[in-house]
Amino acid sequence: MTVIYDDAADFADDQLEGFCSLYSDRLSRVPGGVVAHRSETPQVAVVVGGGSGHYPAFAGLVGPGFASGAVVGNIFTSPSAADVYSVAKAAEQGRGVVLSFGNYAGDVLNFGIAAQRLRSEGIDTRIVVVTDDVASAGAVEDRRGIAGDFAVFKVLTAAAAEGLDIDHVERMGRQANAATYSHGVAFSGCTLPGAPSPLFVVPSGQMSVGLGIHGEPGLRDVDRLPASALAAVLVDAVLAEAPHHASRRVAVILNGLGTTKHEELFLLYRHVARYLADRGLEVVAPEVGELVTSLDMGGCSLTVMWLDDELERLWCADAYAPGYRKLRAPIEGLQESLARVSQDPLTVVEPASTASLAASGVVRRGASAVLDTLRGHEDELGRLDAVAGDGDHGRGMVRGASAAVEALNLLPSSTGVALLLRTAGRAWATRAGGTSGVLWGAGLEAAADALGDSRDRYDDQSVQEAVSAFADAVVQLGGAGVGDKTFVDAIVPFCEALARTSADGAAATWRDASDAATQAAQSTAPLRARRGRARTLAERSVGTADPGAVSFALAVSALADVEIGAES
Repeated sequence: MTVIYDDAADFADDQLEGFCSLYSDRLSRVPGGVVAHRSETPQVAVVVGGGSGHYPAFAGLVGPGFASGAVVGNIFTSPSAADVYSVAKAAEQGRGVVLSFGNYAGDVLNFGIAAQRLRSEGIDTRIVVVTDDVASAGAVEDRRGIAGDFAVFKVLTAAAAEGLDIDHVERMGRQANAATYSHGVAFSGCTLPGAPSPLFVVPSGQMSVGLGIHGEPGLRDVDRLPASALAAVLVDAVLAEAPHHASRRVAVILNGLGTTKHEELFLLYRHVARYLADRGLEVVAPEVGELVTSLDMGGCSLTVMWLDDELERLWCADAYAPGYRKLRAPIEGLQESLARVSQDPLTVVEPASTASLAASGVVRRGASAVLDTLRGHEDELGRLDAVAGDGDHGRGMVRGASAAVEALNLLPSSTGVALLLRTAGRAWATRAGGTSGVLWGAGLEAAADALGDSRDRYDDQSVQEAVSAFADAVVQLGGAGVGDKTFVDAIVPFCEALARTSADGAAATWRDASDAATQAAQSTAPLRARRGRARTLAERSVGTADPGAVSFALAVSALADVEIGAES
């Protein structure tokens, strides 16, 4: 929802005024839009445009190597013919004007009228309409322009920047449009400034297929799909439109509509790239991000432009605009430096004693048991963390334990106990991230150093030494103590119980120690957090057990059913 405005009716004009103030060093505001400061060498003026609400399209694409000017209408509304004429006149440099926009009735009408007026004044004016949306109509000439606008604009403006004449610039724009196809889905509708509700609503758990960029819903609502399946839907729809005799090289845009996060788009592109490669296509200079948006709409679209040599050159050309910058800057020596990267030393398996190899089986079984337990409590740990944190502790612990198990599965059976623990620790820290990931990783590596792989015997004393090293590493690295409401509050009682001897001299069992850790973890509830992220919301944490302490207690309790203390 758009919440920052003075008068909702003036939103488009007010935001453009702020935009022009911000980029006054390279742009000038004229009635109806913006124009770039002119270069010394005259070129064909390419003027793009449409309604507001699509940033960086359209004003954000004005600058060297990109558009000469942009006409900006009200939100999702075609600019007037007078505004188109005004911007085109200001941008024209004596070599003619190309007007380009998406295929919407209002834009076609108003840009067309402006073109007639420009021609009547002797200004050679051409029109390139973008028709990339495969979902909007069967006949290409009836299709809307959505994120494919960006691809066509990029080719047109790069051709003009090269100094090509207007015939050549127009031809390249039409060629780009004929080679460009898009398909999109919406997860939520967008809301106009001042409006109490969105223009459309997508039912919970569903997505709207075949969206427009003017707040139009899709053609149909279907169940929301996992990323891999969504990528397949987008790719299949676009590739079904492949031009005859198309090349195998393509430009790709994975576009966010306004509130779909870049991280989500990166994840989706991972699948898109694989599917395109499986179809024998080579992606050239892909773009992933928000290029043609629709206010705060949740959604994304895939655009593919099939390239020939000319289109590829223009697609890859440099551009410098407020909302988009491309610079061909090769990193010299990158491939050579990558080739020189040595093998990870963790993959080199050092000789281990017979006892170490026997103990390694305990580590493998223990890691799997911990992972199963953490998976079963992931939501609970997340809820505890959300009280005074960011709610990701359960997910982070599962990611760490999963990484550890995956790393152990890659090591041969001839790997000793210490190398297994060290590998698990590094994998845990790398994948889990965050404070708990670092602490668990450091603790496991310290335990590995304490055990070594050359002992003739691994017994209860060996286990206590490893646990003590784990605890010391966590305390030293994290700087927390008992009472600070961290997982140290569970580690210390666990270690003390494990080291405590009974009347007959036998060491306390692992289960006794894990019970002590569980009780200590629950006893953190009335404490006020003094360390970690929760300290900033310390009062809110009172009454809730520390998630790190709880997850530690869960992990060591899971190990109680594994032969941790058995002699090897």
